Order: sequence, then C-alpha cells, then structure tokens
Amino acid sequence: MSSKVVIVGGGVIGSSIAYFLRASDPTVEVTVIERDPSYAKSSSALSAASIRQQFSTPLCIQMSLYGIEFLRGIGDLLEVDGFKPAIELHEGGYLFLATQAGEATLRENHALQRKLGADITLMAQDALHAKFPWLNVEDLVSGTFGESGEGWFDGYGLVQALRKKAQSLGARYVAADVTGLVREGRRVTHAVASNGERYACDTVVNAAGAWARKTAEMMGIDIPVFARRRSIFNVSSPAQLQHCPLLIDPTGVYFRPEGKTYICGTSPSPDNDPDDLPLDEVDHAIFDDVIWPTLAHRVPGFEALRVENCWSGYYEYNVLDQNAIIGYHPDIENCVFANGFSGHGLQQGPATGRGVSELILAGKYTSLDLSSLSWERVIEGRPIVEKNVV
Repeated sequence: MSSKVVIVGGGVIGSSIAYFLRASDPTVEVTVIERDPSYAKSSSALSAASIRQQFSTPLCIQMSLYGIEFLRGIGDLLEVDGFKPAIELHEGGYLFLATQAGEATLRENHALQRKLGADITLMAQDALHAKFPWLNVEDLVSGTFGESGEGWFDGYGLVQALRKKAQSLGARYVAADVTGLVREGRRVTHAVASNGERYACDTVVNAAGAWARKTAEMMGIDIPVFARRRSIFNVSSPAQLQHCPLLIDPTGVYFRPEGKTYICGTSPSPDNDPDDLPLDEVDHAIFDDVIWPTLAHRVPGFEALRVENCWSGYYEYNVLDQNAIIGYHPDIENCVFANGFSGHGLQQGPATGRGVSELILAGKYTSLDLSSLSWERVIEGRPIVEKNVV
C-alpha cells in the first residue's frame, strides 16, 4: 500500500483521483500540486463540458456510463458541510448524424451501445425530420440520439466540487508548478515545486493535462501527448430550435444550446493542428470557413448567426489513438499516468479517479478494468481505434 501520494495536476482527473483515494483510504497522505489554482487555463474549465455514451469501443462507453451515474449523484457524493454542489447537468442528448457513407458505422456503433445498456435510439431520415423539424435532412440517411444519459454540464463546477470534497477529506492542495521529479533508479522519490519545497512520495501521479508531456520528460519518459488548441464559439441566432440536443454533423462540426445562445466548434484538419498554440488566440478562420457554412447548411435558421464570445482551450491530445493512457509505465514502478484524454477527460474523470485509486491502493482494478488503456499498447504501437472521436 502507498502512504504518500503526490498528484501533479489538480484538474478534473487529478482531483477525481484525490477524492477517490481519500474516500477509499483516509490514511493515505494525498498532496495535489496544481500550477493554476484559478483553473483559468485548464482544459476542465475551458471545454464544452459534455458527456455521451455514443462511442465505438466498449471501455469508452462503460466509462461514460459510470460518469453519468456519478454526475447524477454529485450532490450527495460531493456534499461538504451540508452544501450539495450543483453542476447544472442537462441531459439533452447527443445527436450523431450520418450520410450514406457513414451509416454502416453508425449502425454498428449503435448496436454496441445498446448491448452495453446505453439509452440510444437509431433514427431514420423521416424520424429525424419529425423530431427535429428545424433540421435539414436532405443529405442524411440516419442518426442516433441519446434519450437519456447524455448531455452537458458545468465543467468548472465539477472541478471545484471534486477539489473541495477532496480537501474536506484531507487532501492537501499546493498552488505551485512542479519543476522537477527526482528519480532514483525505477522510482520517483520527490516532486520539486516552484515554491521551493520538495514533496516526498511513495507514488506519484501524472495528471498534468495539457502539460503531461513536460511532466513525463522530468522522469525520462516520452509520452505521445501534446497540447492541441481547440476554439469554441458562443453564437446567437433568431432560430427557435425546440428540443435541441448536442448535434454532431457528419463533417465533425458540433453545436449545442447554451441558455438562449449556442456554443459550437470543430477540430482543425490534421495538417493544420500544430502543438502548443497560444490559448489567448482564437482560430476565427475555422469559424468563417468551416463552422458557419456547415451550421447554415444543417440548420437553415442558422444562416443568421452572430458570434457573441469565443475562447480557446487545450485538448491533451494523444497522437497515437486519441484515447487516454492510464497506468504504470514499465520503467518506473511508482508512477501512475492518467493522460491524453483528447477531449474526453471531463466525462471520463470519475471512472479514471476510481480506477487509478484502485490501482494505487489494491494494485489492480477492482471495478471497471481500464487495463486496455495501459502503456503496453503505446509501447507496442497498437492504437485503439475509436471511431467516434469529436
């Protein structure tokens, strides 16, 4: 058993791990070192904050099935001194749309999702038109809609709730940057922080998000995770979209309601997606050239759009397969990695926190087996093919 755990990064992943560790074993000393305690640049606070079961791999579906269960019960689970946190969970559903080219994959994914217990409905073109009359379905063949268990929430609120609960259980948070990790042989013995302190550890966890690669380098480990900027646009429109879900167009462009407005975005093309772009800049060209034309085609009412606000956040992007890397590295016996979620960190945070806690305390997964996300596939170059990467 590990008595001193140092977690590098206090976003949703690090704070979830801290919470589960202290809730499972109050004797474990947990120290979370977070470089940005305001979370102003954290992926957790800057993302579109959503959850879905519409993946193509069993484990991603199972992680999010647990995630929605956790989010629904957050008021009781993360209550502190009588205060029950609320994250404004809105189960408005995801709507994945398919043209003829994508229909076979959509049907295959839907069969797997239903088999694992996800509440997803397959809809033909006429059913799409009937349920969403504001939608242009001319070039569509089918779609899949999350009747329950999918939607969006307050990502910043989730991080704060996890952090406050972890602190109430005895986890210590340190506002500093980790500047070094002292390695002796196959173990990390100390984390060195920008506040001049050294923190001894029996186990260290890399939960540094978009800064995971830098943290791994301190231990002599090369991790294929890079900071990739994603721009999000908040737009207003006179269009009245009844029962509007989070819609994923076949092009990859997405949008969802945000109060009386909408937020939207898309991933840039692979040949125009460099690492570590500054967060204080927004890719306005992708809105003008890709997002707006797509939205206007899919929802005729969106021809009249106005950008009200925009911002950028980082995906901690695993260039191997856009799936998380979770577990011990074979070269370091006391470091657990939880990195590379590629935009799925908020929804996979609860399952990751529970799983990493089990791995540290019991030496194995005792609930959901996350071992397929281990370093083994990375080292051997065996990517997990997830067809529903957004």
